[in-house]
Amino acid sequence: FDRKEILPLFEQGAADGRLLRPANYPGSTPGRGLWVGHSRGGAPCAVLNLQGRVFMPQIDCPFQTADRLLGQLPKDIKVILVDMHAETTSEKQAMGWYLDGRVSAVLGTHTHVPTADEKILPGGTAYVTDVGMTGPYESVIGNVKEDVLKRFLTGLPQRLDVAAGDARLCGAVLEIDDSTGRARTLERITLKDNRL
Repeated sequence: FDRKEILPLFEQGAADGRLLRPANYPGSTPGRGLWVGHSRGGAPCAVLNLQGRVFMPQIDCPFQTADRLLGQLPKDIKVILVDMHAETTSEKQAMGWYLDGRVSAVLGTHTHVPTADEKILPGGTAYVTDVGMTGPYESVIGNVKEDVLKRFLTGLPQRLDVAAGDARLCGAVLEIDDSTGRARTLERITLKDNRL
């Protein structure tokens, strides 16, 4: 929300479900944090975006928000993906364990660097601490290296611009049983510029 030009996109995205903001933001915040619809194969599904609170702005509890929103979903929705946008590994791991068996996947985001801890928890929930970013690889979490280095070396505020070149798309590919919502497989992926 730092760049105000995105606000209309959140309003538009709320209408078709393509752009979500954390569900535990105040209700007056533009957009929405839960999408309910159908997969390409026709299975009922939902996507829930939550933001952690450790080292982040203090907003509503993501755990309680998850409970509330999951409790409101129609019972026929078995495939549920959760984007847990948080700073700390511990908060993301805690959410994975908390939602194990209730959602299909808890996929961590925010730190820009993919982690190698993907697993399927005992209750059938796929989990990874961070799926990584989509953006320039020759950078410091997407920013021009020299800008970041100047900030670290001088201790002074420095405008950080987005780096260019060598784009990578990081994420995860899941196979989920439509009838139970349990994850069958989880694979971390990184696609290089020439494959995008």
